[in-house]
Amino acid sequence: MRELPHALVRLGEDSGLTNDVRMDKWLWAARFFKTRALAARACELGRITSNGQPAKSARPVRVGDRLQVKNEGGDFQVEVLLLSDVRGPAAVAQTLFRETEASRALRLQLAEGRKAMPRFEPLTAGKPSKRNRRVLNRLRGRA
Repeated sequence: MRELPHALVRLGEDSGLTNDVRMDKWLWAARFFKTRALAARACELGRITSNGQPAKSARPVRVGDRLQVKNEGGDFQVEVLLLSDVRGPAAVAQTLFRETEASRALRLQLAEGRKAMPRFEPLTAGKPSKRNRRVLNRLRGRA
């Protein structure tokens, strides 16, 4: 069995460590959000549910909880495997949870759909630059 960092708690009552961590701390440690404040804000906005219930940022997370996390990366449905209140390397953060297969498949499908969509450049305000004007003239056949 590999050694876990000191901030992680294994499943089991004999560990002697706490069995729960604040929701915002765990989401930050699991790298769903860049800052703890963003994690707390997502909880306030109702983007985090725990076992089907809206989760507040101070709500304790326990091993075995099922979380639904909505962030800019997509919608994640995960099961909590380990607890941590310290943000560590990404490799350690990935061991804290297990994403459901349905969630992973849906996220990959949405990503493929985004890749297939055409990209448009935003319109610039004001008149075109000299370079952009030359490109427009070439496209219009006025070389």
